[in-house]
Amino acid sequence: MNVTVFEAINITKKYRNTLALNQVSMSVMQGDIYGFIGENGAGKTTMIRLLTGLAEPTTGKIALFGESNKKLAKQRERIGCIIESPSLYLDMTAYENLEVQRLQRGIPGKGCIDNALALVGLKDTGKKKAKDFSLGMRQRLALAIALLGNPEFLVLDEPINGLDPTGIIELRNLLKSLNKERGITILISSHILTELHQLANRYGILHEGKLLQEITATELDKRCKKHLLLQVNDVAAASVLLESKLNTSNFSVMPDKSIHLYDYVENAGKVSALLSANNITIYQLAQSGDSLETYYTNLIGGCQND
Repeated sequence: MNVTVFEAINITKKYRNTLALNQVSMSVMQGDIYGFIGENGAGKTTMIRLLTGLAEPTTGKIALFGESNKKLAKQRERIGCIIESPSLYLDMTAYENLEVQRLQRGIPGKGCIDNALALVGLKDTGKKKAKDFSLGMRQRLALAIALLGNPEFLVLDEPINGLDPTGIIELRNLLKSLNKERGITILISSHILTELHQLANRYGILHEGKLLQEITATELDKRCKKHLLLQVNDVAAASVLLESKLNTSNFSVMPDKSIHLYDYVENAGKVSALLSANNITIYQLAQSGDSLETYYTNLIGGCQND
């Protein structure tokens, strides 16, 4: 049974005359690595602040682990988060940073410190101060702080920002491991779609405070995969012909009634001849397939052109 870890229901957030979120509904399921995508200023951080209790929605409802309203405070104890720039004590070691956080949060026992440092690969940093850490190491230290209380749900706001390629790969592998081996559900926001594509199994695409789309990684891959784009007058008849005459079921009928044919991409003439010979009117027949950036840009562009 799918368990909903986080749900936003018709959330609107206004700051004076600025509409930061506009009727946003979204859900993160247990076991997800949910990629929360949007340009800077799209509203990602605002939603995360509402989720973690740092702000209140103007209208709408937040639910965590199936609970809302007065029970949210208790449910938030099950969350670990990094929001915006992580707050670190630069003159302290990694261990000392975690000890301060442990005391502030009232977490019993010091064993959790070594466990968290081991998880993020910082157990052997010894007396090295955080100010002497690389950016990637600082990001891992922030992640260790988020992991101190053994959270079930990890919320990360733009954790990739500023990391070099090695740091990005390390963080990606660590998050995959936490998700797979520890069963931690993860919400990770970024404006870098190509990086999230290597990590997430579901996406929410936010633009100017509106959620444009929630989509699985499988659906996104299908839409971006190279294919013949067919627009015809009779989708059902065309589908039968593709299966019976071209011996392929490797196609998808999309919500807009277009057909994405993943075979015969380099042989459009054969497809065109078959359909025309069977009195199917072809409105469009073209090679298609977007890069992830193009898909995202087109989605936003379509929104702006409405």
